[in-house]
Amino acid sequence: MKGASSRMTKNRFVMFLAVVVGVLAWALPAAAHSNATVVTVTAAKPSEFHFTLSKTSVPHGAVTFKVTNKGTVPHDFKIAGKKTPLINPGQTKSLSVTFKKAGKYPYMCSVSGHAAAGMKGVLTVK
Repeated sequence: MKGASSRMTKNRFVMFLAVVVGVLAWALPAAAHSNATVVTVTAAKPSEFHFTLSKTSVPHGAVTFKVTNKGTVPHDFKIAGKKTPLINPGQTKSLSVTFKKAGKYPYMCSVSGHAAAGMKGVLTVK
C-alpha cells in the first residue's frame, strides 16, 4: 500500500508542477508587456490631418501606441519602420514598438498626402 500512496503523491506533485508551469507561461509574457510605456495617439485632432500624442518623450524600451481615429477618413500611424493597419473613423488599433536606443523618431500617417497635410511629428526617446 505504501508504494501506491507514494506514486499517488508523485503524480499529484507532477500535476501541481504542470499547473504552475502553465500559469507562469501565461502570466510572464503579460507581465512583461505590462511594463511597456503606453502612448495614446489621437488621429485627426485638433483637425483631420494632425496627431495628438499623450507623450512626446518616452524612455527607451517597449512602447505601446494606442491609436484612435477621431476623424472622418481612414488613417494609419507609422513609426520606426512599423505601422498600424488602416484605422477607420471611430476605431482604435494598437502598435507595439521596442526602441533600443535614445534618439528622435519621426512618425506619420502613410496614407497618400496625409503627412504632407500635417499628419507627422517626432517622438523623443530617452
